[in-house]
Amino acid sequence: MSAAAALAAGQPLLVSHFAEWREAARDLLVHAVPPELVTWSQPGAVDLFSGAPAPAEPAHNASIRLDQARPAPHVPRSLMDMLQTAACCRMPDRWAFLYRVIWRWTQGEHDVQSAADADGARLHAMVKAVHREEHDMHAYIRFRERPEAAGPPRFVAWFEPRHDVLPQVAEHFVSRMGKVSWMIATPDASVLWDGATLHNTGPLMSSAADLDDAGEALWLTYYRSIFNPARLNTQVMQSHIPSRFWKNLPEGAIVPQMVTNAALGERRTGQAQAVGRKGGATIPIAPADAQPERQQPSKLDECRRCELWQYATQAVPGEGPKRSQIMLVGEQPGDQEDLAGHAFVGPAGKLLDKVFDAAGVARRELYLTNAVKHFKWEPRGKRRLHKTPAQREVEACHYWLEKELAAVKPKVIVALGSTALKSVLGTGNVTLKDTLGKPIRHDGRWVVTVYHPSYILRVPDENAKQQAFKVMVDGLKLAQELLERPPEEPPA
Repeated sequence: MSAAAALAAGQPLLVSHFAEWREAARDLLVHAVPPELVTWSQPGAVDLFSGAPAPAEPAHNASIRLDQARPAPHVPRSLMDMLQTAACCRMPDRWAFLYRVIWRWTQGEHDVQSAADADGARLHAMVKAVHREEHDMHAYIRFRERPEAAGPPRFVAWFEPRHDVLPQVAEHFVSRMGKVSWMIATPDASVLWDGATLHNTGPLMSSAADLDDAGEALWLTYYRSIFNPARLNTQVMQSHIPSRFWKNLPEGAIVPQMVTNAALGERRTGQAQAVGRKGGATIPIAPADAQPERQQPSKLDECRRCELWQYATQAVPGEGPKRSQIMLVGEQPGDQEDLAGHAFVGPAGKLLDKVFDAAGVARRELYLTNAVKHFKWEPRGKRRLHKTPAQREVEACHYWLEKELAAVKPKVIVALGSTALKSVLGTGNVTLKDTLGKPIRHDGRWVVTVYHPSYILRVPDENAKQQAFKVMVDGLKLAQELLERPPEEPPA
């Protein structure tokens, strides 16, 4: 029976995993069933009143009249990925919450995917919690080796996850451990890899005490040998490894005694007195030279060069022909660009289209990008207001602008505003006022400066708006003229 039919018959909607929820939600959406009319449940769910006598009437969905089925709504892949990840978060109302999110999206409330929205903030928090649990499971699982006579699996591990991340973690270890057989057991389920196929079963163990490893004594001997009581910092140790993991780690059984011995005097034996008396020598070195050389990100979505990625929905890359003669560089994506993942699709982009028409240039012939690829904002109620990126954030993102310049190879760059101009020239010793209408030759290219379209949207005076619009149109026309001008010839 479909979800809508079950709802109309007053039956409960039982959901145990994301695939079932997705089919049920799709059926409810095509019949336009709002969230407040649906009560979700899952097999084995227990609540505070589960032991109370049953009411006279079943507390299920009330019978309702269904609307005629409509075409299935389109939901973006990015939102569905977030919903699938959030479905792993063990929340009592997760299925009802996920349906409320997707219902709001289909009703045109696209800000539900933003962290500035109340539901969006909770959705982001659930996704973050699931990813964190996956990371912890990768880091703190300890496989014990079983005797060969016992047969497969060769390695067995026990873990107590807070969220339903076992399937994702199992795929991680399939790629890491090759054809060696292993099993991961949890209180709710187990996965077994036989070297070729991954098997999912119910719980097969009750605790880590069921595991035994003859090689564990060797590991504990090594752990004791590398422990330096003179460098012990219990607060750092507790912050790096949460306490709930220690009981299932082999070294967790010996760490308390080692910490106690360090407090009783072993710190003094961990460092020779002669070394402690030496003052050492100060070596002058610039802070930038002291930083280790780090591997640079290869994909924009992986960029962590500044902190803006934590608060934006996604990185917004540049768009346009792979070999465009003119590149427009703005400041940063706006609210609508952040949600859509495309450059200049909001109000500033619509005004920019009018500038293109007045200048006689087609948008499809230009490459459009921004100096900063993530949206920097500050909350104002339910809105996200633009906040100018700091110089360190512009400098961090200049790495991506350089890659775009190397790939597109434009002959003329049109800098939209002061931030873009400083990023293109790589210096803060330049002002927008001094460069308007005055092309600059930089790194073998012409650089033309115009106002950013958002400036025209903000300025209150109508005459100032028209003047700024004319500056932008003239700048685009000048950029086209510079394409035909030899590099050594100064502009008119």
